[in-house]
Amino acid sequence: MQISGLFHVCVVCILWPSLVCGQGHVLDKPVTELCLNCICEAISGCNASAVCINPEKGTCGIFRITWAYWVDAGKLTINGELPEAEHAFIHCANDPHCAANTVQNYMKQFNQDCNDDGEMDCHDYARIHKLGAYSCKGELPYKYQSTFEECIENYEDQGFE
Repeated sequence: MQISGLFHVCVVCILWPSLVCGQGHVLDKPVTELCLNCICEAISGCNASAVCINPEKGTCGIFRITWAYWVDAGKLTINGELPEAEHAFIHCANDPHCAANTVQNYMKQFNQDCNDDGEMDCHDYARIHKLGAYSCKGELPYKYQSTFEECIENYEDQGFE
């Protein structure tokens, strides 16, 4: 995996301008872009082609967001769509910018020190994202954790923090 190329692709995806609105605008973003990229890499390989068309089938978009996660994060939408619209969740979860803002809102809502190291950092956000706000102290699946840790190490090796 060439992390520097991935970095540029993911940052472009996350920062791509689209109109995001809804009940919970993102003003204060607790999760860094690097952290979002590593969560994306760990959860889905940042595979934007694996979109969902049906929220009952589980998770959607590059962050593999569930309908309940989206609701807890404030029901963000794109292009002025109402949160109550039939496909509002699917459209947001499949849009990298809206999905990233949904992750930001979720982390603001459920901010906590999951690994008891005395600080809130990317490791906590990765746990909250994968395990949920109320189970973040549990065991991470090996593949998710190892992919996430490798991504963080690669960024650190390149001088990013």
